[in-house]
Amino acid sequence: MMNPPDVTIRQLYDAFAQADIAAVLAALDPAVEWTEAEGGPYGGTFIGPQAVLDNVFAKLDSEWQGFTAAPAEFISQEQTVVVLGEYSGTYKRTRKPFKAPFAHVWRLQEGKVIGFRQYTDTHLHLLPMQSNLRLRERF
Repeated sequence: MMNPPDVTIRQLYDAFAQADIAAVLAALDPAVEWTEAEGGPYGGTFIGPQAVLDNVFAKLDSEWQGFTAAPAEFISQEQTVVVLGEYSGTYKRTRKPFKAPFAHVWRLQEGKVIGFRQYTDTHLHLLPMQSNLRLRERF
């Protein structure tokens, strides 16, 4: 018997928090459509778990210290789950921290994630990635 969609998504956030990326990827359908917010550091749509790993999770791991996606509220209707929460972390190269609210929309089919769409303040996410060098060059 499959878990209800909101339980499946809660388990994904728990796995992500424990750095169990294999468990997160295992929950994705082979043809998952994963969309990161345009204008953000990893903006675009990625098809399949390997593309999500290469274009999102690997970059989060290599570029951020203590990156978290902390869910605060789960809203579920049929096979769609909306999660509201907050990102936080420190960009390794600049050592600048950030926090930004997010909304994630998850779509499931037969217990697997078939779609993910991220909504966030991309400006807040990009700020710590900017070096102080650019500011110095302007003055």
